Amino acid sequence: MSTRIAQRDHLDPLLLLAIVVLLRMGMASSLPCSPDQAAALLQLKRSFTATSASATAFRSWRAGTDCCRWASVRCDGGGRVTSLDLGGRRLRSGGLDPAVFSLTSLRRLSLGGNNFSGSRLPAAGFERLTELTHLNISPPFSGQIPAGIGLLTNLVSLDLSSRIYIVNQGDGVNVMSNLYPAWGFSRVNFEKLISNLGNLRELYLGLVYMSNGDERWCQALANSTPKIQVLSLPLCKISGPICQSLFRLRSLSVINLQRNHLSGPIPESFADLPSLSVLQLSRNQFEGLFPTRIFKNRKLTTISYNYEIYGSLPNFPPNSSLIKLHVSGTKFSGFIPSSISNITGLKELGLSENDFSTELPSSLGMLTSLNLFEVSGLGLVGSMPTWITNLTSLTELQFSHCDLSGPLPSSIDNLKNLRRLSIFKSNFSGNIPLQIFNLTQLQILELVQNNFMGTVELTSFWGLPYLKHLGLSNNKLSVVDGLVNDSAASSPRVASLMLASCKISTFPNALRHQDNIDLLDLSNNQMGGAIPSWVWETWKELFFLDLSNNKFTSLGHDTLLPLYTRYINLSYNMFEGPIPIPKGCTDSLLDYSNNRFSSMPFDLIPYLAGTLSLMVSRNNVSGEIPSTFCAVKSLQILDLSNNIINGSIPSCLMENSSTLKILNLKANQLHGELPHNIKEHCAFEALDFSHNWIEGKLPTSLVACKNLMILDIGNNQIGGYFPCWMHLLPKLQVLVLKSNKFYGQLGPTLAKDESSCELQDLRILDLASNNFSGILPGEWFSKLKSMMLVSTNETLVMKDADTYSTFYRTPYFFPTTVTYKGLYMAFTKIFNTLVLIDVSNNKFHGSIPETIGMLSALSGLNMSHNALTGPIPNQLGSLHQLESLDLSSNKLSGEIPQNLAFLDFLSTLNLSNNMEGRIPESPHFSSLPNSSFIRNVGLCGPPL
Repeated sequence: MSTRIAQRDHLDPLLLLAIVVLLRMGMASSLPCSPDQAAALLQLKRSFTATSASATAFRSWRAGTDCCRWASVRCDGGGRVTSLDLGGRRLRSGGLDPAVFSLTSLRRLSLGGNNFSGSRLPAAGFERLTELTHLNISPPFSGQIPAGIGLLTNLVSLDLSSRIYIVNQGDGVNVMSNLYPAWGFSRVNFEKLISNLGNLRELYLGLVYMSNGDERWCQALANSTPKIQVLSLPLCKISGPICQSLFRLRSLSVINLQRNHLSGPIPESFADLPSLSVLQLSRNQFEGLFPTRIFKNRKLTTISYNYEIYGSLPNFPPNSSLIKLHVSGTKFSGFIPSSISNITGLKELGLSENDFSTELPSSLGMLTSLNLFEVSGLGLVGSMPTWITNLTSLTELQFSHCDLSGPLPSSIDNLKNLRRLSIFKSNFSGNIPLQIFNLTQLQILELVQNNFMGTVELTSFWGLPYLKHLGLSNNKLSVVDGLVNDSAASSPRVASLMLASCKISTFPNALRHQDNIDLLDLSNNQMGGAIPSWVWETWKELFFLDLSNNKFTSLGHDTLLPLYTRYINLSYNMFEGPIPIPKGCTDSLLDYSNNRFSSMPFDLIPYLAGTLSLMVSRNNVSGEIPSTFCAVKSLQILDLSNNIINGSIPSCLMENSSTLKILNLKANQLHGELPHNIKEHCAFEALDFSHNWIEGKLPTSLVACKNLMILDIGNNQIGGYFPCWMHLLPKLQVLVLKSNKFYGQLGPTLAKDESSCELQDLRILDLASNNFSGILPGEWFSKLKSMMLVSTNETLVMKDADTYSTFYRTPYFFPTTVTYKGLYMAFTKIFNTLVLIDVSNNKFHGSIPETIGMLSALSGLNMSHNALTGPIPNQLGSLHQLESLDLSSNKLSGEIPQNLAFLDFLSTLNLSNNMEGRIPESPHFSSLPNSSFIRNVGLCGPPL
């Protein structure tokens, strides 16, 4: 005993040496940071705009103090900065200051979740940060990823992804927007980026558009990143099948490839990756049978919204390891097996739009671990299953797109943990149960598009302390303010509020203290007068504002709105005065159509610098088109139609625009000629100058607009020969030249030029009321290939391409006005089933070409008021889609072909002033009015 005690009283020399070393290390670690490091950090601080966010983030960053003790900064023992984490601070800057590249000892750098105003990253500098292992610089940045990032061979984690809002709109998870202005990286050479990153274990590139998005991305990963564990490439525009090389990456544990253009079958080899725990493949274009073996050992399987994937749910063994299962929006069929209750650890289950049986098995009620349960479609009828309220672990519950009806169960408040309750696009009815207000954890409450009724007080929802999103739109509800508290202290901080079609008569005063709202929809209500001035004082960053279809007459503010926004819709009101312009527009859509606005504020147009779309149609705007619009380089849609604008079209608006896709100046008082020097890289997809006083000729430089789909110059004073040069426009589908001064023959002048006049993609051709003459060339009509293709999909509408870059993307539908079924009709949407030819009111002679019978997709044919002769070709009886045929006021002869009487869709027929012989007998012809056949002296038979 005494010997052991004696041994403890004497320190071992080696132990003493270790203590000394540790003490010296501790002293070293307390060294202050190097002056050059502090100077670089302070320069970086100065590059950020002074806001409340920066005041908080940089409170400890003071000159003369130890920067190693500053918030977000970590140093090594030598006073060199090794970690800088400014991620998610909501800071603002005009660009990344190169001072950061002086911190060459950095191992971790995070700048994501801030606003760098869409600037470009410095082209050089990143290559100096050779020690970096973790880099997060997620956008908004624009342009290219600096090559230096691809040289950081020590990188373990790289995050260049964009932050996005995700909202559920009933058809699965939908991207609404980037959290910040969405410029983002594009045209990224993925192979080059990762070629030297052999140590990479985590790669996040969401919303980074790749220039080489085919299957080479897959092979590049396998070749360059053998240690990769987390692969997140959503919304990267990658395409093609998944290559087998990917499955050489045996360390993969997380794979997120959602919302791309991937195709082909889903490889069964996913089941062979030993560490895989997350597999997210939703919203691609995969097809074929889903390998059920993947279900057996995966913790997460998300394949939803791959509409051509089919399969069935397997019988699940006891203690199945699945944690999340989403098969919504696929062609999975059969029964939901009762053995699904064996997945005792299942946390998420998404079943919708499948061909499962209409019954939800009661065994689902045994999944007491479920946190998320989403059901839609399935032919569900009846009321909400009672066992739902036994799933007390639920934090998210959704029923949508189904025929469930009746009231919500009063036992809904059993689900005490609910954070999201989404009941929409169904037939639920009755009053909103008061028990909902006992769900005090609710953050999202969506009850839109049902049949709920009664009067609800908006402030009653303020009793839900964590409420962020409230949706009551499109029911039979009447929403009123309720008891309004003058203080915001007791209210939740609501971020989005959807109250469309809620019979609201005055602007809700209950919102006055809700200063956190960034999405507000009050459309289709009964509000009038002026918008309260406190609206513009309360919400400075109201990203989404929809006040359309009300009775407002005044903005309640000056023309320059003190607002940072992505979307404003004030359409269908009674606003007057100058067009309002928000002070901050980034990636914005502004819709002021169908009001009484009278002028365009010239001096404020520079504030539109970040606007994507400006729609001012159907107002009383006068004056000329400001040439300052040409400085709005972001503009993609400009619609000034149906106003009283005069003057000529500014040449720069057409000649120098590389972003403007849609220019609609229809129905104004414009004169002069169209600009003639349109440059390469023209972005136009639709041009509508109809119903003006424009003169001259069509500019042949339009051939630079390779994406042009619609050209409407009808009702002007434009002349010249038929524009055969338009065969150089590969996407042209609608060509309207009616009511102008065109002359000469249709098609090429010389036979040798036939191939240079083929408009193969045309679906609407309107040449009415010009001075065209000559014989209608049969060979030319036989080259209208798209008119031979019958579309059965009436939901397929020609519209501008949707993008991910806008806050709330509503597509702009291309309009057109044509004579159809004897009426002058405006089409706000052009369905692909609408295929028309109108050559009426010209001077064509000769016979009707038999080749027109080859155009099997034709729904309307008008050749009236010409000098055509000869019989009606029998071949027209092959046009089984034909709904309208007008051959009146020609010099046709012979009898009406018998097979015309059997065109079942033909509802409008005009053969007056032409024919002879007996009208073919058929029930269909007998139903047509006398006017179809009148003023034909030699014609007889019913219905005459």
